[in-house]
Amino acid sequence: MKIHYLKTPVKDNVLERLKAGDIVYLSGDIFTARDTAHKLTCKLIKSGKKVPFNIKGEIVYYCGPAPGIKKGSVGSCGPTTSSRMDRHTPLLLKKGIKAMIGKGVRSDKVIKSIVKNKAVYFAAPAGLGALLSKCIRKSEVLAFGELGPEAVYRFHIEDMPLIVAVDSKGKCIYKA
Repeated sequence: MKIHYLKTPVKDNVLERLKAGDIVYLSGDIFTARDTAHKLTCKLIKSGKKVPFNIKGEIVYYCGPAPGIKKGSVGSCGPTTSSRMDRHTPLLLKKGIKAMIGKGVRSDKVIKSIVKNKAVYFAAPAGLGALLSKCIRKSEVLAFGELGPEAVYRFHIEDMPLIVAVDSKGKCIYKA
């Protein structure tokens, strides 16, 4: 197990060096999306319409943040169960997403897509949403604002602690 300090955008050769079980402290810009945002984004892609935010080379955090006290701040924002996004993930990886952050196991189909697209799946510590919110320095709504906490947000984060759950070779911490 190694410890890495990464800054977005993360280059492909850096992602390819990560191994399942490695610890990562991630800084830079990421975006959030949960179930409905995934569904809407994939619907736009499939219909040939433009997605209202860039996904190529990005990292998506499966999270719906609670409102913060001050404008632009974020309350608790722990990871949601990643398997709920599995049916949309292969298409989004094909369109350029390089990494995902969530909690729990992924389907075999998603793991195969991670390998095919040389991507990575990070696990965020579950049950620590309030602590993870302290890593967020800036927040803004990017798309689907009508969804409230499930809108797509851009977060600027600093040293968010993550575990490489599935590496670009398909090795998974959840499987022996």
